[in-house]
Amino acid sequence: MHPRIPRQSDREQSGLPPVRPDDDVRLSAELAAVVSGARRRALRDGDRHIDTAHLLHSLLDADAEAYAVLEAEPHLPRLLGYLVQRSIGYGLRWQGTVEDSGAVPLAPAAEGFSPLAAAAMEHACVRAGHRADGLARGIDLLAAILADPESRAVEVLTRAGIDARAVVARIEDRLPGGLWGGPPRSSR
Repeated sequence: MHPRIPRQSDREQSGLPPVRPDDDVRLSAELAAVVSGARRRALRDGDRHIDTAHLLHSLLDADAEAYAVLEAEPHLPRLLGYLVQRSIGYGLRWQGTVEDSGAVPLAPAAEGFSPLAAAAMEHACVRAGHRADGLARGIDLLAAILADPESRAVEVLTRAGIDARAVVARIEDRLPGGLWGGPPRSSR
């Protein structure tokens, strides 16, 4: 049985440029799935770029390790509510704008990502490159999107009553060898 409406590419459906593929060899399979989910969210919301809030939402939906970092937060339901209602509530003021605080040096242009999201993706890959496996994981990206206090991800966390710096500290404690693959935090 054929569909009544022929399938259209993402560009035909939205008129927006396609977002960079998720086939970066520096990403774990889980992180590639997170980026794919963030791309779908951005396209569904009519956003031209994946921003750090899209990445945060996708991390919490698709990456168990990243979710576990925030699982004990009493305000996690509020955070999830803000993220889910982005297209009808909290994120409406972001429509038509590009996320860029100017605080983080820009990564090389990454088509389909806001400047902050592109810098976070690059930062996650660099961070992972210091570890033995070398593949960026969701927890690397979570730390990276929370690095800039002006990011939309930090703004949503703060609005929900969650301290981004405390989340980053928990991430550092979880990663073997710390964030940068050096000696474990507890042995310093």
